Amino acid sequence: MTILKNRLFWPAAILLVLLVVNVFASNQFITIQDGHLFGTLPDILRGSAPLILVALGMTLVIATGGIDLSVGSVMAISGAVACLLIKDLSDQNAVGAVLLIVAIAIAVSAVLGAWNGSLVALVGIQPIIATLILMVAGRGLAQLVTDGQIINVQSSPYATIATGFFLTLPVAFLIAMAAVALTGLLTRRTALGLLLESVGGSPAASRLAGIRARRITIMVYVVSGAFAGLAGLIYSANIKSADSIYAGNLIELDAILAVVIGGTALIGGRFSIIGSVLGAILIQTLTVTVVNVGVPSKATLLFKAVVVVALCLSQSLEFRQKVFGRFKRPAARVEVPA
Repeated sequence: MTILKNRLFWPAAILLVLLVVNVFASNQFITIQDGHLFGTLPDILRGSAPLILVALGMTLVIATGGIDLSVGSVMAISGAVACLLIKDLSDQNAVGAVLLIVAIAIAVSAVLGAWNGSLVALVGIQPIIATLILMVAGRGLAQLVTDGQIINVQSSPYATIATGFFLTLPVAFLIAMAAVALTGLLTRRTALGLLLESVGGSPAASRLAGIRARRITIMVYVVSGAFAGLAGLIYSANIKSADSIYAGNLIELDAILAVVIGGTALIGGRFSIIGSVLGAILIQTLTVTVVNVGVPSKATLLFKAVVVVALCLSQSLEFRQKVFGRFKRPAARVEVPA
């Protein structure tokens, strides 16, 4: 069947299975209290927001043939800058001041993304090395900003970014969906998506065709940095503090996995925004399911690895043909009369 050949069918099917498991395994899957949605499903949506944002930026970077390993460190820097500035406010509940600080933190993250893009596009450093530099140095920079301490804030407007609700839905998830909608509109309703795929498919050919590949490369790293910064704000707003050590720790690996699950080619040239979102929600659902079904903490990572391997194998057309093709009856031989 054609639907079985779609790369998004198997991630969607496994996500549905995991959600059904949570219906029976969780005490409260979904309910409405005080006009807001509560339960396991809203928790999955809210918890997946940072990963969706990071995976969204990672998708654009990978589409151009690059990689961004610094997103976790950028998250830590963004949260550290925001919490440091909010802490110095005379009124931490001043909405205008908090919004300005949020914009500053995102701008700082975008500058860090521009640094990565410049190293890749202008200096010519391999993306994995260029972003590895900021991955290591950025975590130290975040600790310098916080002076090695955890900065706590008590700002209701800032906390709303992560824990607030709007139209019964988590604000964090709505922010992620707004970013997804904007990115999808720009990449699928304009020529930008085609340019990204051209640069990722063949940078040399795209330059000969008149495409400004270097400018596009820098742009996607800037977007990746900005989205990572926004994800860092959601993370720090959720815990109401800046944790420069654990904020965004190893989230780059989950983001890459989400992108691959969604059907984006790691070599560049083909990407799927919806697929990356689906992959991010799937990973977050898997994390919640592990807790709800009572898998021992010692076996959590192993359990997730087994599910991910099964998912990747199910997506492989060649694997399915080798395994299930043996059970197909050979086609009847038709003899043509001489």
